[in-house]
Amino acid sequence: MARVRIRYKKSIIGYNQRQRDTIRSLGFSRLNSVIEREDSPTLRGMLHAVRHLVEVEEVAEEQTAGGRA
Repeated sequence: MARVRIRYKKSIIGYNQRQRDTIRSLGFSRLNSVIEREDSPTLRGMLHAVRHLVEVEEVAEEQTAGGRA
């Protein structure tokens, strides 16, 4: 399955509680942190809700730690 790399690039200060909760549920705790997740419709929906706060990039299978041959 495809993976995505997500970077938390903009502070949640001044945004509503729902967006704050979405950032926390994605697994972010501090600004400019990066996480990798399996791509899914649920994840895409969460990212769409906070698209102005995060940066998303697709990760090729060769770049993942588990994808080594």
